[in-house]
Amino acid sequence: LKAQLETMTLTKNRFDSGLVPALDVSQSQLNSSRTESAIPPLKQSLVEAINRLSVLTGDMPYALLQELKTQQPIPSSTGEQIARGLPADLLRQRPDIRRAERELASQNAKIGATQADLYPTLTLPGTLAIESLGSGDFLSSDNITYGFGPQLRWNIFNGKRIRSQVAAEEAGTKAALYVYEQTILLALEEVEDSMAAYANENDRVVSLEAAAAAAKKSVELVTELYKSGLTDFQNVLNMEQALLVQQDALATSRGLISLDLVGIYKSLGGGWAPPAAE
Repeated sequence: LKAQLETMTLTKNRFDSGLVPALDVSQSQLNSSRTESAIPPLKQSLVEAINRLSVLTGDMPYALLQELKTQQPIPSSTGEQIARGLPADLLRQRPDIRRAERELASQNAKIGATQADLYPTLTLPGTLAIESLGSGDFLSSDNITYGFGPQLRWNIFNGKRIRSQVAAEEAGTKAALYVYEQTILLALEEVEDSMAAYANENDRVVSLEAAAAAAKKSVELVTELYKSGLTDFQNVLNMEQALLVQQDALATSRGLISLDLVGIYKSLGGGWAPPAAE
């Protein structure tokens, strides 16, 4: 927009000097006004995003407006930093993997508990009683009774039923193991997809930066040609439009990089940060 406003000022000055027709001024005004019209919706989206963040953090809308209204560079992190700071067992932070892991452990414990019923259980109960509360012969042997005797419990006649229960629990464990394995595979898929998206978008932004720089240089060159009367104003308009498209694509790509980085954090279960830059 800044370049378009400067061009509009240039065309007005040249028109006042009688060097260009009024059409050039009208076209430059159209170009800059069209770009300006795209700004209010962007501001509205920004306000809505800030309000959403405020509410999500348990506060009133506009609570974060003062903190976030100042324009700052989009935070970024290199793929190398992410790779160096990635622990091998980081996936275990994911709630779905933790749940599947606990369900598998619980199901596996049921097998041992059921198998234990196949074996005899030996208990040694005992009793001790004092039959007299008199002070003189309180601890005499005649006033104290006791009894001990082993007890054996064995579900020998329920062995078939217990073995069926063990088989059922083993089948349940196999099913829980399958769920656990599939949960891990799906988690790995999400991590791979998010890492690939992050890496590819970083490659894309490099190309877009080069394209935006080339478009900016083209605008400068064609503007100088226009000042010298060596090209018509349509070429200036075309180059400015190309610059706007490239800058918009670059800004979008940088935003996507941040979203892809959020996707990496999400796929890893959160609670992790890359190492600080040395």
